[in-house]
Formats: sequence, C-alpha cells, structure tokens
Amino acid sequence: MSKRVAILQSNYIPWRGYFSLIAAVDEFVLYDDMQYTRRDWRNRNRIKTPAGLSWLSVPVQVKGRYEQSIRDTVIDGDDWAQNHWKALQLNYRRAAGFDWAAGWLEPLYDRPPRMLSDLNRRFIDALCQRLDIGTRITWSSDYVLEGERSERLASLCAQAGAAVYLSGPSARDYLDEAVFQRRGIDVEWFSYAGLAEYPQLWGPFEPQVSVLDLLFNCGADAPRHLLRRAP
Repeated sequence: MSKRVAILQSNYIPWRGYFSLIAAVDEFVLYDDMQYTRRDWRNRNRIKTPAGLSWLSVPVQVKGRYEQSIRDTVIDGDDWAQNHWKALQLNYRRAAGFDWAAGWLEPLYDRPPRMLSDLNRRFIDALCQRLDIGTRITWSSDYVLEGERSERLASLCAQAGAAVYLSGPSARDYLDEAVFQRRGIDVEWFSYAGLAEYPQLWGPFEPQVSVLDLLFNCGADAPRHLLRRAP
C-alpha cells in the first residue's frame, strides 16, 4: 500500500478528530518546529462539566511576541498538573469508563516534563496505545527542514517516503497542491464528518472536547468511536 503521511502540531490532550487523523496514516509527524501560538490548542483543551465547557490550560513561559517554536516552549511550573487531574476526577467520576481510564491516566500527570512538546507527546503516545493506534509518530526535527509553508510540508513528506499527504480540511485555504504534485505526492483531504455521537455526560452532545471525554465515557469501547483508514 502507498505510504500515507500527516503533519500537524502537537496539542495538549487533543480532540477525537486528531486521533482519527493519526489512525488514518502510516506516519504522523509532529510539526513542533512551528511557532507557538497563543490561545490555541497547543497547551490547552476543553472538557465537559455540569456547568458547561471548561478549559484545562498548561501555563507556559513566552518570550516577547510569541516568536518561539512549540518545541522550545517551556512549561511554567507543575502545580497545574494535579489541578487538571482533580478537575477530571470531579467532572468524570460518574462516567461509565472512569475507573478503566483513571488507572493509566493519573500517572501521566506525575512529574510533568519541562517542555510543552514533551508533555504533549507523553499524552499522545499513551492515548494512541489505549485507542489501538499503531501509527509511527515522529518529530519534524527528525528531518531536514527546507523551504516555507507548502514546500516545507512537501519536503517532509518526501523525506518520510510518502506517496500521499493526508491533510486536515482547514489547510485548503493555504496549501499549494502543485508543490506536492511536482514531487510525485498526492494530496488527500481528511473529513471528520463520519464521527458519530457517543454516550456523554452533562447535556447535549459536544464534539469539540478532549478525547479524554470519549475515554471516560466509553472506556475500553472508545477505539470503536474513531475514524480509521479503510483496509
């Protein structure tokens, strides 16, 4: 089968669609050489509570006008870690899969890494394991970074041996497909439209929350609620 590659910045406890994209490719490149962006998903995500959606944010140190890369972003202290775990306990202890998830999830909050990228990778790796995702995950820094924007993405794909670049739908506004075509790489667009609702606490279904919501609510059945690459 033709090798499929996706490239995306690391996020903190990402939503279900992020893991569906990982599951749909052969290699997933964490693009943490990109600039850190404020009020984005790099260091925060949302959970459901009886009072509505609530943010869990990892405090980070920033320089000047946020000109640092994601992989150079330092976490500011570690008090936040136990606060996040307490918030998860408080809001999901009644969920059907809480006991199943808590045993392996709570230790991830012990002694958090100093760097944001390392923290995100810790959770992404553990969550992929629980979601039955065996995709190879690499860093953009494992490769030579060449060019800008589309050219850099195409170069990363070529170095990874990709025949297909699978992109999220939001990149349609800026991705230059011709750059990939010149390298013999096809561009395909991933759709999250097939993500169906699952049993969820606290009112009407809300899709834009951390994948932890799925794991707490569905337990060992959570992998069934992802989109995956067709055989």
